[in-house]
Amino acid sequence: MSWFKEERKISYLRSFCNNVIKAGPMPQHVAIIMDGNRRFAKKVNCERSKGHEKGFEKLTEVLEWCFDLGIPEVTVYAFSIENFKRSKDEVDGLMELAKQKFDRLMEEKEMIQKHGVCVRALGDLTLLPEDLQRSVARVVKFSQNNRKAILNVCLAYTSRHEISNAVKSVAEGVELGFLKPSDVSESLLERCLYTSPSPHPDILIRTSGEVRFSDFLLWQCSYSSLSFLKVLWPEFSVWDFYGAIISFQWNYKTFMDSTENNRRKQLEADLEWDLRCVLDQMGEESSSITNGNSHISNARQTCEQNGAATNEISHANGYHASPGRICNITELLTKPCIQQRLHAYRESKNSRIDKFLAHLDSKKKQYLENLCPS
Repeated sequence: MSWFKEERKISYLRSFCNNVIKAGPMPQHVAIIMDGNRRFAKKVNCERSKGHEKGFEKLTEVLEWCFDLGIPEVTVYAFSIENFKRSKDEVDGLMELAKQKFDRLMEEKEMIQKHGVCVRALGDLTLLPEDLQRSVARVVKFSQNNRKAILNVCLAYTSRHEISNAVKSVAEGVELGFLKPSDVSESLLERCLYTSPSPHPDILIRTSGEVRFSDFLLWQCSYSSLSFLKVLWPEFSVWDFYGAIISFQWNYKTFMDSTENNRRKQLEADLEWDLRCVLDQMGEESSSITNGNSHISNARQTCEQNGAATNEISHANGYHASPGRICNITELLTKPCIQQRLHAYRESKNSRIDKFLAHLDSKKKQYLENLCPS
């Protein structure tokens, strides 16, 4: 079955509903746990492989709905690392189905370009059979520069594996000298997740009636609208989809307030941490010894000339800082010497982070190139 339909006919009722829904705030990113294929197969008394095939057909249909509604990004949970525990026959069948579908995508290159779809595979792809890795790599490389729409397919994925991989990447960055220990933060870890640089999902939909995340996008869905639906994935209808979007719109202000509040707190935490690091540097400079004689550093003299009390920098110690918060951040930020040092520190830190992220991106590109040479 094709991923794309050249001619799509929409009923007047569907068209009317689309226009009504698009009058409200629309999600920019929808995540889906496509659950219920095996139960559907049992329900209609067919092979499990047929249930998974029906599940794929439903995915192509849902992608059409998202296209019609102008939703630019979709992330689907296609295969969990935990799924490797299923029977060998079922796992082999799923791997073969995935390979067929990615190969089919490459047969529809013109449609990928026409719709501007970027296909990304998220997960530990090294756990997949090598022939499937190559099929995935071809599609990812071919579509990587498209920007109109993004389809994230999570393969050999769990959120815990994703987060632990991000931590390992950051630790490697420190070990290789790309980063300083003080550069490590929540925002940096987030930029090392598989989903980066995508925005977090606005809506998470799970079918089959199960009310759990199953280790899917745990970090990213903290502030998403959740829809747990009592319908098997192959039976998921456009009316179910509309309901999930309407629920998001109904609670839109609450979601946006929570998201903005979280973003503000993260920015404040990053600012406070950077300020601690600057004060730490100034404290170390103020106690430096040159030619065996203790002296006050130029940084400390400058700070005093600009009105900053010396005790504000004497006890801060950067990465190993005490857990207490800096109570006079606003006052400190009015000091010209603090402003200059903070600006210089952040420029240096951002430069290190950019080089580190470029290193990670280079590793990903090299992995794809090894699988699928140009």
